[in-house]
Amino acid sequence: MTRAIYPGSFDPVTNGHIDIIRRSANMVDELFVGVLNNSAKNSLFSVDERVSMIKEITTDLPNVRVVSFDGLLVDYAREINANIIIRGLRAVTDFEYELQIAQTNHVENPAIETIFLTTSLQYSYLSSTIVKEFAAYGGDISQFVPETIVARIYNKFGIKKGEQHEQ
Repeated sequence: MTRAIYPGSFDPVTNGHIDIIRRSANMVDELFVGVLNNSAKNSLFSVDERVSMIKEITTDLPNVRVVSFDGLLVDYAREINANIIIRGLRAVTDFEYELQIAQTNHVENPAIETIFLTTSLQYSYLSSTIVKEFAAYGGDISQFVPETIVARIYNKFGIKKGEQHEQ
């Protein structure tokens, strides 16, 4: 059985993340979406909220499990018997950073391989940071994130649905 993990903070999950999840789920028998519990980051959503949102969005993908983890990814991958780490790349700058992490993980556990998926062109500009920036100022984020979580993001900034700027 091919088991992979797609790790990230997903704060919030974007359409780009969902694209990578869907494409990855077609490549492996079982895909774990690992929501990182990073106490050093000041997250918009709690880990439980992020896990819940991704579960809602991926209910149609029977081979996807959404979990939270903390600590080293390579250790968690070993714990769940995942031998593949999936990472999305938007630009060359992502590759340099991700390559270092992949090589370090491989040194730590040679049985783990990293697969890089390039982001679909329609999402190549997109990041959770951009979503939060737009949402904080009431910008239209409906093209950036799944429809089911738009209001939740605005609510975190004290913006009620309908108060955001029309684009």
